[in-house]
Amino acid sequence: MGTATCIMLVAAEPSGDALGAGLMRALRRRLGEGVRFVGVGGPLMTAEGLDSPFDIAELSILGWFEGARAYRKVVARADETAALAAREKPDAAVLIDSWGFTMRVAQRLRRQDPSLKLIKYVGPQVWASRPGRAKILAATFDHLLSILAFDAPWFEKEGLPVTPVGNPTLAKDFSKADPDWLRQQIGAAPADQILLVLPGSRKSEISRLMSPFGDAVARLKKDRPRLHVALALADSIADDARAAAEAWPVLPYLVQGEAARIDAMRGATLALACSGTVTTEVALAGCPMVVAYRMSPISWFLVKRFVTTAYVCLVNIAAGREIAPELLQDKCTGPLLAAALAKRLDDEDLRLHQIAEQDAALEKMGPKGGPDPSERAADAVIAILEGRAP
Repeated sequence: MGTATCIMLVAAEPSGDALGAGLMRALRRRLGEGVRFVGVGGPLMTAEGLDSPFDIAELSILGWFEGARAYRKVVARADETAALAAREKPDAAVLIDSWGFTMRVAQRLRRQDPSLKLIKYVGPQVWASRPGRAKILAATFDHLLSILAFDAPWFEKEGLPVTPVGNPTLAKDFSKADPDWLRQQIGAAPADQILLVLPGSRKSEISRLMSPFGDAVARLKKDRPRLHVALALADSIADDARAAAEAWPVLPYLVQGEAARIDAMRGATLALACSGTVTTEVALAGCPMVVAYRMSPISWFLVKRFVTTAYVCLVNIAAGREIAPELLQDKCTGPLLAAALAKRLDDEDLRLHQIAEQDAALEKMGPKGGPDPSERAADAVIAILEGRAP
């Protein structure tokens, strides 16, 4: 492998940005400083040396209706990304998560250079919705790096080679987190309860969830004046979430930064979390939770037609039952959220039982605290570049 190796990485969301940054570090350790990275990413990939041509925040879209509204912008950015590849001529392209955007990019790259190695990092959840996407992915990509062990059969039967690299969330080390940090920061007494609110990392999530979350917090505080409330701010939407929180009747303590967020998860009594990767993190931290989500009515109507799983939270999917209450769409209201949270705040045995069930579900999802998936992903990318089987 020569020093002129050029690898394109494309991520369109904060979670993909984190995966891309980890992969860049692992590849650089193996290939040396001579490796060159081009592509699209966020602040974490930028910190690793990627010069992204545009801000990925505009591509952080969830839902059919929202996707339709952003269609022209997504197409324009996909064209721009393909043009970047045409100029830079990478040896391989790793397209991370974000099904809609990365598929458009992949199709353009395939037409542009049929010999380019196309690697998908994180496959679509075909076991939960639209299994036909496995065939589409197999027709476009050369290899899939999967983070879930039960992904492989769905894609391999369509002829797509799969390398399971492990779930980066499960690899996170919570053992060094300080459960007392948050309590000290907000001045909570040992017996005081702390509610941690995690509203998501997309602008659409902030716009749809912060109002019912704020209403739930106000209702809980009315009956529990000693309840402390903390709000975790994802860097991608920190300003929007902070502005929305200013309208809450009860102002929360603001938590920002990865280390502080992990400490807060370990120290909270209970969490109110937006459905997504963060729910697995909360479970790993040993914190019981209530899960919520809202999207546009049109998107929700389409989701209900295509989704085949009974639950949206991975912990619940792995368990095959509702361990963490899911209050979705019309059920995502201040009164209903407050009731579900109050039930757990008032019952320590229920909280402990939920933590035990969450732990059991995590065991089904894969080994905790294992090797960094970025290392295994880097090994696979290099093998593919060298024409070997990963």
